[in-house]
Amino acid sequence: MIVRQLFASWLLIGSLLTFSAQAAGLPEFAELVEQKGPAVVNISTTQKKSNGNGHPRLNMPDIPEGSPFHDFFEKFFKEMPQQSPDKEFNARSLGSGFLISADGYVLTSAHVVEGADEILVRLTDRRELLATVVGADKRSDVALLKVEASGLPYLKPGKPDDLKVGEWVLAIGSPFGFENSATAGIVSAKGRSLPNENYIPFIQTDVAINPGNSGGPLFNMDGEVVGINAQIYSRSGGYMGLAFSVPIDLAMQVAEQLKNGGHVKRGWLGITIQNVSRDMAEALDMNKPYGALVAHIMADSPASRSDLRVQDVIVAFNDVPVKRSSDLPFLVGRTPVDTDAKVTIIRAGNRQDLTVNIGELPEDQLAEGPSEKTEKEAPAGVLGMTTRDLSDEEKKATELEHGVLVTAVEASGPAAQAGIRQGDVILMLAKQKVTSVEQLTGIVRELKEGKSVAVLVKRGKGSQFLVIKP
Repeated sequence: MIVRQLFASWLLIGSLLTFSAQAAGLPEFAELVEQKGPAVVNISTTQKKSNGNGHPRLNMPDIPEGSPFHDFFEKFFKEMPQQSPDKEFNARSLGSGFLISADGYVLTSAHVVEGADEILVRLTDRRELLATVVGADKRSDVALLKVEASGLPYLKPGKPDDLKVGEWVLAIGSPFGFENSATAGIVSAKGRSLPNENYIPFIQTDVAINPGNSGGPLFNMDGEVVGINAQIYSRSGGYMGLAFSVPIDLAMQVAEQLKNGGHVKRGWLGITIQNVSRDMAEALDMNKPYGALVAHIMADSPASRSDLRVQDVIVAFNDVPVKRSSDLPFLVGRTPVDTDAKVTIIRAGNRQDLTVNIGELPEDQLAEGPSEKTEKEAPAGVLGMTTRDLSDEEKKATELEHGVLVTAVEASGPAAQAGIRQGDVILMLAKQKVTSVEQLTGIVRELKEGKSVAVLVKRGKGSQFLVIKP
C-alpha cells in the first residue's frame, strides 16, 4: 500500500514538473539541432611556424588548479617533446563554420583562417574536404571558403533585425574541438558597438561560446541563421556570459562582395563623431541628449563636399533614427558607395535635412597630431590652462587652419575637469572658431560663470567635443 502511494506521488510530481516546464514556455532544441547540425562544419587549419626557443609555441589553457583537466593538460605540456631551435613546426588551430550553398561555399570568421597554409573542413558524416579561401574581410571578421563538393546540406539566413532582446537563440560549433556542440541562451542586446570595430552592429547573447565556436552559426527558433559567432568577452579565455555575433545580413553582403571581387566596399562620410551627453545637450541648446555630434570633418571627404558642419548633431540617416553615436557608423557602412544619402541634423536648435554623396571607406583617413613647439603662450589661469598659437609648420603638418595648442593644464581648474589635456589643440569654444591665443582670451571673458559651453579639441588623430564650465 505504501509503495503504491509513493509510486503515485512520484508520478504526480513528474507530471507537475513536465506541466511546469511546458507552462513556462521553455524551448525544445532537439529537432532544430537534428535538422540544422549537418550543415555546421568543423574547421581545422595548419600554419607553418618557426620555433625560436626549442619548444612549440603553445600555451597551456587557463584552467583552475585542482580540476582534473588542469592535471591532464599540465602533464600533456610537460611531456611534449622538445624541438631544436629555429626548426619549423605545424601550428594547428580549430574553429567552426557553416555551409551556405549546396555546391560548397562556407562562411566562417576571418581570424579562424588567417595565415593558414592548409584548411580542412570536416562534415558531420565524417567527410574531410580541403578548402580554399575565396576572400576574407578583417574589418567584419568574415571569411568565405570553398570546398569541392555538391549536394551538401546548407543553412538559410534569417533577419537579425526581427530579433527581440530576450528571445531564445542557439549556437552550434566546436568549442575546444568538441564537434557539433549545441549551446543555448537569449539575445542580451542588439546593435552593440565594440571598441575595436564600429562598423558592425553586434548581436550580444549569453549563449555559452568558447574558443572553437568562432565562425559557427547562431540560430533563431525557426532554424534560420541570424549571426556568426565571432567574439567573447573573457578574463580567463573561456565563457563568461558575454558573446558577440556578426549579423548574418551584414555577413552575407560581405560574402557576396568577396565572391564577386574579393574586395569589400563600405560607405564613408569622413567625419569624427561622439555621443551627446546631458551637459553637451545643454551646451548645444538641445532639449535632451541624443544623436551623433560631428566633432571633425576630414579633408577631401564626402562630408567636406556637403553642407555638413562641425557641431551639427546627426539625428537620422536615411530616415533611420540615430539615438547614439554608435548607431551611425554601420548605417553609413552598409550604404552603397556613390549614392546620395539623406542626413537629418540639428543645427543651432533647428532640425534640417542635408544630402551627402557617400564615398568609399579608405584604409587611412586620419592626419597626425601636432608637434610640441614653444611659441607665444597665454597668461596662466585662462580656464586653468596655458596655450600658445600654432606655428605655420604645425598647421601644415596637421592640416589645421586654426586652433591653439594647450601646453599645460592646472590639476583642479575648469579645463582639467572638462578633460582637456596637455597637447590638445583647441579648435572651437562656445560655438566660435579659435584662431589665436588673444581671441581665445576674449571668448573666455564673455563666458557666463557656471554655464556649460562646448569646446572642440583635436587630440592625436581625432577630434572631440568636451563640456567646460567656467
